[in-house]
Amino acid sequence: MAAVAPVEVCVKAAAGKPDTLGDCPFSQRVLLTLEEKKVPYEVKLVDIGNKPEWFLEINPEGKVPVLKGGDGKCIADSDVITQVIEEKFPTPSLVTPPEYASVGSKIFPAFVKFLKSKDASDGSEKALLDELQALDEHLKAHGPYISGENVSAADLSLAPKLFHLQVALEHFKGWKIPENLTNVHAYTKALFSRESFVKTKPSEEHVIAGWAPKRFGMVDPFSRGCFMLEGKEGAPYQMELITSATSLNGLSLFPLSFILFQNSILQCD
Repeated sequence: MAAVAPVEVCVKAAAGKPDTLGDCPFSQRVLLTLEEKKVPYEVKLVDIGNKPEWFLEINPEGKVPVLKGGDGKCIADSDVITQVIEEKFPTPSLVTPPEYASVGSKIFPAFVKFLKSKDASDGSEKALLDELQALDEHLKAHGPYISGENVSAADLSLAPKLFHLQVALEHFKGWKIPENLTNVHAYTKALFSRESFVKTKPSEEHVIAGWAPKRFGMVDPFSRGCFMLEGKEGAPYQMELITSATSLNGLSLFPLSFILFQNSILQCD
């Protein structure tokens, strides 16, 4: 059997660390799919805050992930990319049965709304809990994965989003998935311990850095800005947001130890 030529996949680099894998859950979804299918691939890290010309030439919208196949054709959008991978490399199959394809699909938007919420009575927490409860009930009836005994595309789409949910909500709100959702906990443990996930997951630090502007507000992406926020213990922190075009000379940032590059946040597809 002839060796398969590696495919090239462009994914988000960590903010401020262009040589480190970034926090885009859609990029990780593609990497997970390639890993589960044992498809050889080469990663091209893209600094979303300072997009290189070669990347904009192949994808003018500037979003990641982008897959470049052996035929030189570039494909954007994680939905399309994973479908193409499934068609080209059908073994092992990751196809999710149509009746289960939408399971858990509302969790991510519910998480984002709750993360951004400043009003405890706006119903955003309950909405997220309802979606997690629905997932728990589905897993109880059909688990351990969404379509049964074997992992499928729906799991690989949901896994990075659940990782972001756990890391961001615990850090910014001290919130955790309720212990009584035992099937969800077993599910995340199984997903996060898979070799494919361990190899492709971002660091918690980069996940937190990626969500901070969503949680606390944005500044003009073409200027330096500064705002106050509350830490986990309620202590005020001062954080300065800068763009990649801004000089780091004289930058003061305390007591936080990381820098957020404003125009590199959530620029993934």
